[in-house]
Amino acid sequence: MIIIREETIRDVDAREALLDVCFGPARFQKTCERLREGRKAAHGLSLIMEEDGAVIGTVRLWHISAGPNRTALMLGPIAIDPACQGAGHGARLMREALSRAAAQGHAAVLLVGDAPYYERFGFSAKHTSALWLPGPYESNRFLALELKAGALDGAHGLVSATGEVEGKPDFAALVAAAAQGAMGGLNRAA
Repeated sequence: MIIIREETIRDVDAREALLDVCFGPARFQKTCERLREGRKAAHGLSLIMEEDGAVIGTVRLWHISAGPNRTALMLGPIAIDPACQGAGHGARLMREALSRAAAQGHAAVLLVGDAPYYERFGFSAKHTSALWLPGPYESNRFLALELKAGALDGAHGLVSATGEVEGKPDFAALVAAAAQGAMGGLNRAA
């Protein structure tokens, strides 16, 4: 049985492995990655598609500004296990992500991707011509979808990250915990 659910911390390794298979290490060089670095994904908009307990799909949305004072979301990456592609799972996962974003009251979603694929969900380059990303991209692949009519009217300028900053672990605390764990293991062994 296939389900779509919110991602949990236990899904991180499986999600990263799936993204590695689908996109390889080059995914970290993409311009949209600059908008995700050091940020948390939008609350409730990191989704996992699971079949019989195995992660077969992932999508995440991120808070951005589509130019000055214009909130939006950036979608990506979205990935489906290559062994499961062609069965409509990507479309189902995309529709679920967009539905949840709209239900949360978000007004617009941007992405960089294959226009012929994303047009069926309503994405187009109509609202991105006066926007630009912080790095190289093909303008015909920079697409947007208004979840609320007029949300991107007049949008212009640099797209920038606005999401919550991801907390960094305290290095000293990690070292102390590791040392404590090592000492605890030594004490038990003795």
